[in-house]
Amino acid sequence: MNTIDKFEIKGRVIIITGGAGFLGKKHAEAILDGGGIPVLIDISNESLDRAKEELLKEYPEGIVEIYKADIKDRHAMEQLAVEICGKYSHIDGLINNAANNPKVEGDAKNMKNIRFEDFPIEMWMDDISVGLTGALVCSQVFGSVMAKQKKGVILNISSDLGIIAPDQRIYQKDGLKEEEQMVKPVTYSVIKHGILGLTKYIATYWAQKGVRANSLCPAGVFNNQNDDFLDKLSNLIPMGRMADSDEYKGTILYLLSDASSYMTGATVIVDGGRTCW
Repeated sequence: MNTIDKFEIKGRVIIITGGAGFLGKKHAEAILDGGGIPVLIDISNESLDRAKEELLKEYPEGIVEIYKADIKDRHAMEQLAVEICGKYSHIDGLINNAANNPKVEGDAKNMKNIRFEDFPIEMWMDDISVGLTGALVCSQVFGSVMAKQKKGVILNISSDLGIIAPDQRIYQKDGLKEEEQMVKPVTYSVIKHGILGLTKYIATYWAQKGVRANSLCPAGVFNNQNDDFLDKLSNLIPMGRMADSDEYKGTILYLLSDASSYMTGATVIVDGGRTCW
């Protein structure tokens, strides 16, 4: 097998949590590019249907599976594992992508002027439940299938903010008092740092079972954010810009494929150089 062939994942079944989201769809595209079968899990039937339609329009010969489910529900994940194995007889990979991600361009409930001092415990619990507990549950269930198969890959999506703290200055707007300014919530940093620890634990725990686990730390992706935010963030990045929406796909495919067969427990940072400064 030559080097290029090692990037192929033909017929491999890869589960993506938060699969109907912006990056979840891009992960699915990477899988389809490699000849694999993405299995999208999300909590909205409407979003899943739309994602599948868009993916099959771009990849008419591909196969895309969708499931509405709560990744925090272990019983639901166990049932899903049985269903997928019943259909394909194997599960080859898992991308733990789901998170409550507060975005500047969106209306996420936790991207508001909620200061650290006043961050609600119920919001903390909800964010941790999705971003960390969901990743744990899915890793336990689908990782166990892969361990029995003696082969599989778990890819945990962290962030550049899993390496560094958020620079709150980029969210500030002129004319607002400190208590009125938006901030990146504490939960996002804690979860993305925690994902790295989960990855290393899994990598060592299942190393002899043929299951590899790695983390990807991407930087922000351009998605029509306002010019003021773009200027502030770009000044923190040596390459002077945010990522294009397609720029992580090659790394995703590499980490899921046999091209990275000797890599486990690693943290891969793709951030335009931001964490160098």
